[in-house]
Amino acid sequence: MNSFCPHDPFRSLRESDGVMANDFDGERIPMILRHADLREAAKDWEIFSSDAPFRVPIPSEEDMRRMRQLPIETDPPDHADYRAIVEPFFRRALKPEVADPVRKLIGGFIDRALDRESIEIVHDFALPIQSQALTHLLNVPESEADIWIGWGTHVFREGDGGKKGQVLEDYISGQFDRAEEEPGEDFFSALTQATFRGRRLTREEMMGYANLAFAGGRDTIINSIAGIVAYFGDHPEALGQLRGEPKKIVLAVEEFVRVMTPLTHIGRVCPVGTNVHGEEVAAGHRVALCWASANFDSEVFESPHEVQLDRKPNPHVAYGVGNHFCLGAFHARLVLRSLVAALCDRVTAIDVLEAMPKIEREAEYERRNGYESLKVRMLAVM
Repeated sequence: MNSFCPHDPFRSLRESDGVMANDFDGERIPMILRHADLREAAKDWEIFSSDAPFRVPIPSEEDMRRMRQLPIETDPPDHADYRAIVEPFFRRALKPEVADPVRKLIGGFIDRALDRESIEIVHDFALPIQSQALTHLLNVPESEADIWIGWGTHVFREGDGGKKGQVLEDYISGQFDRAEEEPGEDFFSALTQATFRGRRLTREEMMGYANLAFAGGRDTIINSIAGIVAYFGDHPEALGQLRGEPKKIVLAVEEFVRVMTPLTHIGRVCPVGTNVHGEEVAAGHRVALCWASANFDSEVFESPHEVQLDRKPNPHVAYGVGNHFCLGAFHARLVLRSLVAALCDRVTAIDVLEAMPKIEREAEYERRNGYESLKVRMLAVM
């Protein structure tokens, strides 16, 4: 397929050079574009390091938080030990005590949407689903979601980022105060009881975990939900196809995530100077691992710009690769698979009434990534 794909503005340079140098807030950062090159770089932490507080996200977040996010902003061997502390909590998404309430939650949202003339998907559907589903994963009262919903779709970058970062910090600090006084079975209490190499976690380390838990998978899940709803609006036959073959829902969700890749890229810092496909990177400077480009690499994916709901194999890198494979992947898959299953069960068609795509505008590219707003009408299966 030779047509332009709004999710893949990297095609030309991916095929010709394998790298795109882009200016991010005055910093020239080469973006690694090819699937094989990205996988190799992601696994080579000695040349492409994550041990860089505030600088793994692009743009950097020095002005938005005061603690290192754990475990994402560490390298092996520290990364493995930090990750082991919280991975069991994130794997709770695989257990019925989390999965069943999340499925019921999403079914309820769709039922209420069917009772309305229309619904705005981003703020009135995806945001509360993401927030309320997270309460089940973290094992906190669902009423906490009301606070999180008030932070908007991006806990740092929507509205006044600096002040919002402080709001998040104050909130999680208060949760740790409560957990230390009256520990329970929730995420915050687990961290107050956790140890790292024989010692208790510091408060800063606890805050680093919690900061990532709230900031890391928020807008990505919201963008994915909105993108899936919009896709079914444009392709009503896909709902019928999956309704008739529900076993393909798992494959379909992986394909949606590949095509949408809600996190475009992530940063790595080069401890020593290196050359990235002709781009010289000085010691202490950054490169970007461009997941969104790698997921359209025609060397790996046949007809990559086509959505193939039964694509298999599908070695996409939307959740990262290697040591830093996304901690929240289990939760994201639970939410998205539950969404698609519930839509297939309950909805026969989705009419898109108003759509305002969200566009990432950078010096060298523009990429569609989710929606600013999406108003739809859902029609029930009769």
